[in-house]
Amino acid sequence: MINSKELISYTKNLSILFVEDHDELRENTTEILSNFFKIVLSARNGEEALSIYQDYHSENDVYIDIILSDLQMPIIDGVELTKLIYDINPSQTVIILSAYDEAKYLLPLINLGIEQFIKKPIDYQELLKVLLSASKKISLPALDTTVDLSTKIQLSSTSIFNKETSSLMDGSKNIYLTKYEIIFLQLLSTNIGKIYSNEDIVTNYISKNENIDAQNIRKLVSKLRKKLPLESIESIYGIGYKIIPFQG
Repeated sequence: MINSKELISYTKNLSILFVEDHDELRENTTEILSNFFKIVLSARNGEEALSIYQDYHSENDVYIDIILSDLQMPIIDGVELTKLIYDINPSQTVIILSAYDEAKYLLPLINLGIEQFIKKPIDYQELLKVLLSASKKISLPALDTTVDLSTKIQLSSTSIFNKETSSLMDGSKNIYLTKYEIIFLQLLSTNIGKIYSNEDIVTNYISKNENIDAQNIRKLVSKLRKKLPLESIESIYGIGYKIIPFQG
């Protein structure tokens, strides 16, 4: 369960815009968000959201920190809204709510660079977990520049995965990795923040003359998580996996 105090420590100075065409869901969720964020705005569709987003910037000279938007909406849907927002502010943090959990429905958003998805109906603990992750990225300083990100991925204050040597170190302790675990970590470390689908992962193993299927990927991730710092690997439901570097 998410620690509310921890979440508030990152969100208390942030703004969020919630876009949802279902009135009751929009009102109830807006009320919940008001317990955590300094500024909570809401819109009924993408057109209204875009207007609010632009007006907020004109009035405050800063952009809204987080956009939390439904996928299916009238007038302007979540995909088109995301495109329009990214045209204005390419670094905008956007989280998408969707009743769909298959990659084929979400592929247009993945191609736009969306990394965070929440399945509907909303599990509010899952929502708060995703908001915590997003808020940390906004609020915390950049990664320690003493770590060479070209070859090393810092996973905690003491844990580092070295892509060049395929080693995982926790302080001075070497953590044993199997060949399959190394291949998996090497792939996720190729492009930090990118979501790798099961198809991407299977294709990568085949290129290395190894075989793995979706069920065994889940087993592999489950075992690997026991060796890594908490939340180093994020599962995006129905889409894939990505690695989460340490952020201080």
